Amino acid sequence: MRKQIHPAIIFSLFGIFIAILLLNRPSFEDHPIKTKPNALQVETQALHNLDKPIIDVSGWQRPEEINYDTLSQNISGVIVRVHNGAQHTETNDAAFINGVDKAYKNHIAEFQKRNVPVGVYAYVAGKSKEDMEKAAEVFYNAASPYNPSYYWLDVEEKTMSDMNEGVEAFRAKLAALGAKNIGIYVGVYFMQEHSINTDKFTAIWIPSYGTDSGYFETKPNTDLDYDLHQYTSKGRIAGFEHHLDINLISTDKDKEETFRKLFLRP
Repeated sequence: MRKQIHPAIIFSLFGIFIAILLLNRPSFEDHPIKTKPNALQVETQALHNLDKPIIDVSGWQRPEEINYDTLSQNISGVIVRVHNGAQHTETNDAAFINGVDKAYKNHIAEFQKRNVPVGVYAYVAGKSKEDMEKAAEVFYNAASPYNPSYYWLDVEEKTMSDMNEGVEAFRAKLAALGAKNIGIYVGVYFMQEHSINTDKFTAIWIPSYGTDSGYFETKPNTDLDYDLHQYTSKGRIAGFEHHLDINLISTDKDKEETFRKLFLRP
């Protein structure tokens, strides 16, 4: 006679099986799918969308709140934050204690999967040349596997006595590690106040909002030969329910030529 298995044992085994499945479920947040974008498809799509805005995103724009399919159809390019500086003493909702952005892997993978060209940026916040070089190394090691089109230094805050020296230490370390295209994001007033030299950068990105209405209002008041203008922090684009930073190619430059420089020549 076949021995019957007690129902309690069956229930226990089923519970263990479900637990194993849950523990081994792929995590969207921790294990993004890295895909190598097709260069021709990226170029074709980007040039078709050339008149659409360029956005920049970070861990504050949560991946689970983004409809990447819709958003990708309404932009021409994206710049993703990878590192949030060396000033943190604890983790926060958007970055780990080492400064690495919590969402950068997901953002890059999801946009590249949809053939959106991707640049990357790091917030510059070292308190010494050594801090700057260490942050540059963490930034490069995290970003380089994704082959971004440009590496940007986001310079907004005075964190050491000679910020120009610190910025140059960060830039030089990135270049030594192998980054070819290195640009700087800096406000005109901050740049003048702290004597930030932009000569060694191959591209300049300037924030200038006017009243920050969500729309383009006016060009930056500068004689700098800048490439990219962040004109609002309160933009709205289908695919994301909250505000976004929105950028456009300098209106003084050839749009396609400059876009190719920033997004199509990694």
